[in-house]
Amino acid sequence: MARIPDDFIQDLLNRVDIVDVVERYVPLKKAGQNYMACCPFHKEKSPSFTVSQTKQFYHCFGCGVHGSALTFIMELQALSFPEAVRQLAESVGMQVPVEDRPQSAEQKKVPGIYDVLKVAFDFYRAQLKTAPAAIEYFKRRGVEGKTAAKFGLGYAPGGDDWQPLKAVYPDYDWNVTLAEAGLVIDKEESKRRYDRFRERVMFPIMNQRSQIIGFGGRVMGQGEPKYLNSPETPVFSKGRELYGLPQARTAIRDHNRALVAEGYMDVVMLHQHGIEYAVASLGTACTPEHIRKLLKLADEVVFGFDGDKAGIKAAWRALENSLPEVKDGKELKFLFLPAEHDPDSYVQEFGRAAFESLIDEAALPLSQYLLKELSAQVDLTMEEGRARLVHIARPHLDQLIQAPILKLMLSKRLAEMCQLSTAEFASLTVAPSVDVPVFPEMSADTAFDSAPVYDAWQGQGQVKRSWQPRSNGGFKRGARGKSWRAEEDRPRLKPAAQHDPLLRVLQLVLFRPSILQGQDECELAWPNEGFSGLVRCVLMRARLDVELLGAELVERCQDLPGFARLAPILNESHHLFDKFDQDELLIEISNSLMAATQNFSLGSTLSRKEELDALSASRGLTDEESQEYLTLLLRR
Repeated sequence: MARIPDDFIQDLLNRVDIVDVVERYVPLKKAGQNYMACCPFHKEKSPSFTVSQTKQFYHCFGCGVHGSALTFIMELQALSFPEAVRQLAESVGMQVPVEDRPQSAEQKKVPGIYDVLKVAFDFYRAQLKTAPAAIEYFKRRGVEGKTAAKFGLGYAPGGDDWQPLKAVYPDYDWNVTLAEAGLVIDKEESKRRYDRFRERVMFPIMNQRSQIIGFGGRVMGQGEPKYLNSPETPVFSKGRELYGLPQARTAIRDHNRALVAEGYMDVVMLHQHGIEYAVASLGTACTPEHIRKLLKLADEVVFGFDGDKAGIKAAWRALENSLPEVKDGKELKFLFLPAEHDPDSYVQEFGRAAFESLIDEAALPLSQYLLKELSAQVDLTMEEGRARLVHIARPHLDQLIQAPILKLMLSKRLAEMCQLSTAEFASLTVAPSVDVPVFPEMSADTAFDSAPVYDAWQGQGQVKRSWQPRSNGGFKRGARGKSWRAEEDRPRLKPAAQHDPLLRVLQLVLFRPSILQGQDECELAWPNEGFSGLVRCVLMRARLDVELLGAELVERCQDLPGFARLAPILNESHHLFDKFDQDELLIEISNSLMAATQNFSLGSTLSRKEELDALSASRGLTDEESQEYLTLLLRR
């Protein structure tokens, strides 16, 4: 590759003043011979970022960053070295030379690709103005004009014309760069060429210098594929680029947070509603390069995924790619939206405040998400389950090469969960005999639906004595079961569905507040903090006016801590109880109130962990109680 000469870089640094460079982004104040400011690379209340004009050097005594004007540009804008050199040189009117080395054919293509992509960008934007169907599509999705302009949204025409771009490229039929840029497809059999993007709304993809490097196109109705991206080209790689990053960079710096969504429209609508630190991966899982780029810009990265199976798998891949990149002092979180929502629909329905409250209250830190998913695969009440947890967790701990403190803390937590001392846990090694799948087939929220199988293998015949589920969720010893061969899969028993009575009460009341009429005011004896405190307050407000609709009740609870949880629970309640008649609802609320009150009564004499142990032995745990039990195990 062409190389920027060393003497030019030195000349460039001699020509620029680091104070002028830094002041474009950070207000500096004179402090003796140096200048001071609050550090742009981490949040702080008192200035610890110093710039030396005599040494042409900056240093932060808070987070330790330091370097020259060139380093400052690279770190602040997450640019590569050549990109930072070019930007700094342009600011002082210098042209970057390159050493005379033969250019490869691919390198000669690059400037031409940027040119043809810019022409296509202008064409698609112009076409949107004369395409009523595309304008109507964006209006229906809630996109405002200023948002469309911010992201350069456009339209690729189609119909009977398979070569719309021919209108702006006179050399359309033989221009090789059009194919190299991914704008056209050459059909070898017929020797014909046609546009890659037709009858789609267009989302231009830009690099960090705001140059067009590719496009994403979406059909407006039925059709496959729903989304179509530019192919890999000399200037575009899905594994390196993030949609919306040029538009989001300033907000990411200001909020010290980046939110990674899954789709173009998610980013567009999040920005429109004020969450301007949102970006999206381009039809692929978040790669290590994506994560490195974002962690240069912010200390907190939140991955926002749909709550369906595909979203959970995408989150796990993001976690696996994050482990080698995360550093102590950086925070990665995983947010799963309610199953019926994506970021686009959620922020449109509930607004910015509710969405950001959901991030603050429901996003799981990387450590908690990792432990939750791994522990959901094992039975922590059995020695074999705890041994397996050690086995499947160690490869993930080994990936934390840049976060030794986090690795140590996770090791301590795992040691507690496995009932080992820290020294014992550290001394264990696992032989790499076979690959063990570590990604769960179901979400962690439903993982506890699968009950452990308790087997006593007797004698050489390998006769199994089973534990059968009782109707109340516990287990009873069954008769001798059939004989199983060692290589056969043994069946897993699934207990009857359990419900957290407290959550059940809230779901019922939000579904139909009037069912509280005639019910005892049991909630007055419930704890007034945490989730029970939220449910208690909702019930007390519902009793003031039982003629309210659920949505009106939620509206009157906006001042409550945990308010962001109510709307998703309200939506869920309609799916749960829509086919219940009034008598069934009254029986359900009466039983749920009684069960919730009994649980709190038991908790007054036992610690919560002891209470859950007792409930597990007597009737089995609900999904909510299983999650709570896991949380207690995770605590120090």
